Order: sequence, then C-alpha cells, then structure tokens
Amino acid sequence: MTDQALPGDGPGTAGPGPHGTGFTYQGAAPELIVVARAEARLRAGAEGIRSAAGADVSALSMFLSDEQLALEPLFGHEERLRAAVPLQAEPGLLGTMPDLSLFYRVRGGGERGQELTARLAALPEIETAYVKPGAVPASMPQQRMEGDKRLKESSPATPDFTGRQGYLNAAPEGVDAYWAWQRPGGSGDGVTVVDVEGAWQLGHEDLAEKLAGIVIGSPIQDVAWRNHGTAVLGVIGGDRDEKGITGIAPEAVTAAASFQGIGTAAAIHAAADRLSAGDIVLIELHRPGPRFDFTDRDDQRGYIPLEWWPDDFAAIRWATAKGVLVVEAGGNGAESLDDAVYERRPDAFPEGWRNPFNPSNQGSGAVLVGAGAPPPGTHGRDHGPDRSRLSFSNYGARLDAQGWGRETTTTGGFWDQPGDLQGGAEEIAWYTDTFSGTSSASPVVVGALASLQGMLKASGLAPMTPDRAREILRTTGSPQQDTTGRPASQRIGNRPDIKAAVTRLLPSAIGSGQAERYWDELLPYPHELPPRLRLFVAGAWRNLNNPAPDIRTAVHTAFAGGRPDVRVWFSDDEVVGLVVSG
Repeated sequence: MTDQALPGDGPGTAGPGPHGTGFTYQGAAPELIVVARAEARLRAGAEGIRSAAGADVSALSMFLSDEQLALEPLFGHEERLRAAVPLQAEPGLLGTMPDLSLFYRVRGGGERGQELTARLAALPEIETAYVKPGAVPASMPQQRMEGDKRLKESSPATPDFTGRQGYLNAAPEGVDAYWAWQRPGGSGDGVTVVDVEGAWQLGHEDLAEKLAGIVIGSPIQDVAWRNHGTAVLGVIGGDRDEKGITGIAPEAVTAAASFQGIGTAAAIHAAADRLSAGDIVLIELHRPGPRFDFTDRDDQRGYIPLEWWPDDFAAIRWATAKGVLVVEAGGNGAESLDDAVYERRPDAFPEGWRNPFNPSNQGSGAVLVGAGAPPPGTHGRDHGPDRSRLSFSNYGARLDAQGWGRETTTTGGFWDQPGDLQGGAEEIAWYTDTFSGTSSASPVVVGALASLQGMLKASGLAPMTPDRAREILRTTGSPQQDTTGRPASQRIGNRPDIKAAVTRLLPSAIGSGQAERYWDELLPYPHELPPRLRLFVAGAWRNLNNPAPDIRTAVHTAFAGGRPDVRVWFSDDEVVGLVVSG
C-alpha cells in the first residue's frame, strides 16, 4: 500500500472549479442501505414484511411502522432475481457473486440515516445497515479562455468543431477513431451504451441519430447535471454530420439511466438488465470516501469510485457476470487507491466485504478509468506532458486505462452555464471545449471499446468479455507519461489505441500481390484523415497513409511507364510493405 501524493504546482494542477474555487452539484442525496441476513429470507412488498423461512419479523415490522419507514428490495424480488441469473457467467463465477436479494433500500429516513443504521442493524433479521454519501458526476470544470465563446444567435448554422476533437486522432494523441470508421463495424455498429448518472439534454441537435432515451429513473432538473450528461453522450455517440462534433462511436446506440429516486446500485443493475453481452454500461459518478470521513467537499478531494460500496459492487459484479462491459469513472479525489485506508472495513459494512481496489481480492470486473493530460497546446493550454496523470485523478494498481481529462470538446454547456465553445439561448445547440475530469476520460474509453466491439461483431466474432476488455486496455495503447511529482508509477494506465487493439483482437494474415492501378488521394475525405496512396491489389483497394515523397514519385513513375511492377504486402486494407521494381 502506498502513501498519498499531494497535488503540486504548474501544469496539470489547476483548481477544480470553473474559476479555481470549487463547485457543487445539487440534488445528490445520501442513501440508506440495509443488508438482510441470508437465513431470514426477507420479503418486502405492498403487504408488508414477511420471512420466506418462517422467521418472526414482528420486531422489524413494528420498527418500520413506528419510524414511518419503508423497506424495498434494492434489485427486485428474489424470484425475479433468480430468474435473471446471468447466462453468460463464466464457470464457477456465480458461486462467488453477491446475493442481490439481501440488499434493501430504506425510504422515509430523511436526515436520520446515520441514527437509524445502528437501530436497524440491531434487529435479528438484519446483518447491517449503512449510509452512502450522495453520488455526483466525476467532472472537473476548468476555467475557460475569454474570446472562445460563440453565440448560436450570431451564426445561422453550427460550425464543424471536429478539428478541435484531438481525441479522435491517431495515437498517441487520440484513440484512432478516424481509422476505425473506415473498418466494418468500427463506428460502434450493433453496440448499445447506457450512461448511468443524473440528467441529459436529450433534444440536443447533435444527438439525434442514435439516442434511445432514458431507460430507467427520473432526470434531475438541474442544468449542471444536464450539461454533464449531454457532454458524456457527445463524446461517445455524437452524430456524424457536417456540424458540431462527432462521437468516437457514432453508430452505437446510446441511452440513459438516472439514479434519482432509485439509487446508484439499482440504476446500474437496471441498465445492465436491459443489455446483452458485449454492450456497455458507463458509470459517470463518484462519491466521498473514507479519507475525509465521507464528507462532501467542493474540491472533490477524497472522492472514489462507486464500487467500494457493497451494493454498488454487487450490481457491477452482476453486470459483468452477464457479459456486459462496465466502465467506471476512477474519481477525482487525488487518491492512491492502493492506500491502506481502503483496506479498513467500515463497521457498518457486511463482514464479508473486501476492498475491491486491492487486486488480491475479488474484483468487480469493471474497467476503471483515470484522467490523463491531453497534448500540450491543445486549445492553447498546457496541462503537462501528454498522457501524464492530472493531479486530481485517482490512481493505483486498480486503474485500467486513461482518457482525456481536460480539453474534451463535446456537446453541452460549461458547468451550469451555456457552452463556452458555442452558447446562446438554445440549450440544444450548446457545445463545450472544456469537459474535464475522470468524467470526460471515461467516455473516451467507452467510445474506443464500442468501436472494437462493433468490429468484432462485423467480423462474425464474439464480443470482448469484461476480462478480455481489461486485458486489451492494459496491454495495448499509448503509455502513460511521467511529469514532475506525478510519475507513471502512479498508475492511470494507457490511452486506448483502437488500431493497436485490433491487431490483437483481429489478427489477419499478410497478403501480397501486384498493384493493378492506383489513386493518389491528396485531399482525403473526411478531411481529418491523412493523405493516402491507394493501390488496387488482389481485388480490393489497399491504403498507404502519409506516403513518403520518394514512394509517391516511384509509384507515379511506374504507372506512367505503362508496365508497372509494384509489389504490395497488405494486412486487411492497409499496406504494410511495398517494392517498386524497374
């Protein structure tokens, strides 16, 4: 276990709030969770509390009545849960899964949650009870630059902002989305992503093509929450058109699940319940951890991923056992998740709880994402070396991958205000250049995974399992870099590289043949693609990106002579070798 590393000075250490002063999301309420004893086999419904094992539950019923509380199954009734056992679970996995039927949510406690936990835990049918602090988005709004803002009213049409989305570019700057779009399924075809958080602007002009709406919960009526969710969806699935931005996986179906009214664990479970193996649940929330005694803080210091709490862990474990990929924001608490503070079981947690951040213990199976710096100079700002850990990002052995944690251009406004890239009176046309935090990093990773799943499906192969996805993210990609006070040993992982991952997931044999004709594409489309020399070989066009001037000249000369002798080696549609004779 490691000590804490405190944020330093210089690039990558800017304060969390819009003006470096901190910020607060509204409407994040604590949750009172009860864990029943397995032998009691509690049943809670409209008719009250009973025990399927015949236990006397009169004391529990009387306590709930006297305190005007309601106990409801967090994940649904036991019979329904047993009917919904994940079919994709690996052999032996189900026996290690938490029993979802033991978790209950208490309604009606108001501000008395901490007082009620000990009294509930003293009842014979109850193992324990605990309060979870309110969950909030893992975003870190940064100070915007004056003069960046464009007003929708002054422009008849939204401009094309894709040139500002550096995360779409080739590795190491981006995740190679442009390359992926040229491959069958590489735009996320056939994949569904559900974003679990609080609110979204579902009518946004750049989220019209593949947005499926809200699948569970009631959105929080707050513009900061709405801007956050809108930004997340844009990074993943923004429409591919001539305006605004484009998502990494624009053909993936995106949907939303709000935790308001049902709690975070129930929202995660309900989202996964609606998906198939290979689809993705994104958790865009974190909450105060034990470092500062679970206290809400504007600066988010000490905030950690949701899976540390038993019921959230259970929901995530159930989802990954089903074969659904779960991607989880790693949190903005500036914490080492390897620290010994996370090994200490809170008194109110079940006795069987083990720290999920410790790789020696059973894990949730989720992909945990840290926040890395974008390339220096992006949007005229410098947050430190490319792919170095940003000071607010949590880190540790549990982290699987990183995404852009600053300067993420996407849909939505700036914090609780109109967009800093494009604002105005029309919320459906807001765009931002400054989406930040592990909240912006996580959808970058989700977009890359959706692209890879789409390519696997298009090739007739099975999608990645959760374990396989984590392995690919850890063994491919652009490596994390050192920076002063934040060495790469403070692990946030690699930035995904779709192209590199494909070579591991879709190995293809090298073919060869004579080029029959060529096309020198000096002005590629889309315009963000590199210049290409295209050669027709073995019945298909093969691409050589950024050809050297001498290669371009040699190919031109060979074909101009009328009897070209151009030997090409290729993998899929990419030229990997070329010899011009004569």
